[in-house]
Amino acid sequence: MTTETLIRTPPATDLAATMAEIGRRAREAAAALALASPDAKTSALRAAAAAVRAQANAILAANAEDLAEAKHAGIGDALLDRLALDPKRLDAVARGLDDIAALPDPIGRTLAEWTRPNGLHISRVSVPLGVIGIIYESRPNVTADAGGLALKSGNAAILRGGSESFHSSRALVAALRAGLRAVELPQDAIQLVPTRDRAAVGLMLTMSGVIDVIVPRGGASLIERVQRESRIPVIAHLEGLCHTYIHREADPAKARAIVLNAKMRRVSICGATETLLVDRAVAAAILPPILADLRAAGCELRGDPEVLAIDPGAVPATEQDWRTEYLDAILAVHVVGGIDEAIAHIARYGSHHTDAIVTEDSGAAERFLAEIDSAIVLVNASTQFADGGEFGMGAEIGISTQRLPPRGPVGAAELTTYKYLVRGTGQVRP
Repeated sequence: MTTETLIRTPPATDLAATMAEIGRRAREAAAALALASPDAKTSALRAAAAAVRAQANAILAANAEDLAEAKHAGIGDALLDRLALDPKRLDAVARGLDDIAALPDPIGRTLAEWTRPNGLHISRVSVPLGVIGIIYESRPNVTADAGGLALKSGNAAILRGGSESFHSSRALVAALRAGLRAVELPQDAIQLVPTRDRAAVGLMLTMSGVIDVIVPRGGASLIERVQRESRIPVIAHLEGLCHTYIHREADPAKARAIVLNAKMRRVSICGATETLLVDRAVAAAILPPILADLRAAGCELRGDPEVLAIDPGAVPATEQDWRTEYLDAILAVHVVGGIDEAIAHIARYGSHHTDAIVTEDSGAAERFLAEIDSAIVLVNASTQFADGGEFGMGAEIGISTQRLPPRGPVGAAELTTYKYLVRGTGQVRP
């Protein structure tokens, strides 16, 4: 891996100057990238994917270094899983860059146009946001996803990855920058903050005029800090306290398969189900095989008194369990009186991220879709589909849970704004 073109790790006293220099380079790169052709950006992404494959051994070695440090620090298994790369996952990273390359270019789209009675022709056209600051934890694949999506949407990216993935992120950024160099686009369009010092995050949050938007992706404490301290607009990715609700008209086989996948396919992602809700009318019949599957897969079950009566091996749930994003092989299970109670429970405890209903009743399905105020609402499908790649976006920077757009998976098209182009023939305003 070559890193000579990366800004080197600064002494603490030089951190502010280093961040200012990163910002200056990003601003210049953003101006150039905004004018880059779709073909140039596509070629850069394909070259970056090729570089990830060519540098696979170096990237995996860097990841092994991160994993060794994380294990020494006593990081839990779920977070280690988020951090780990292997040949299969790294190939998925490269394929993700190829998928982003294949997407339609989101820049220069005419979103609306009209002609006024005075003859002025007005069009609203998509343009890049500018410089995006992305602050994230643990998962090194976010480095490639974020850099790739920023490139596709014509934005420069300043990446501040988690300290646990420091070596992996450096290796991946080197590959992304190699892709930019291969087609003579400015490599400073993708930069990694070259230090683990948390003070760098505080500096990023004050770089208004340099960074146009901040995207935080991580735990509640990170999101809260960014929202509290940022002087820059924030696209918030809050915790994924996701629910799966088994309605009384659920197909038992579908419910069994969906719940196991929604919880256990990968417990450490934000789309993993954390609370299972089950209608009282079917709980005694439908829960035993579902809970048996979960326990066999290594999941700890925490239930209310009605669940404990069905499965005495479950751990008694507390109020805090309904409020917890475990990101681990733990599931809270609650019996509800019907769809009204299920919707109320989700409204009280959910994080507006992703929630699902399992039912063959189309009326109940449509009511759930209409009344659940989450970024993603599913019918008869696993909450683990809460992913930009699964939505056909190639990848995502995160799942935005805020009400203002963008909401849900944030892909390349969501990393744009717009401007108005007005063409006249000599009109003056009376």
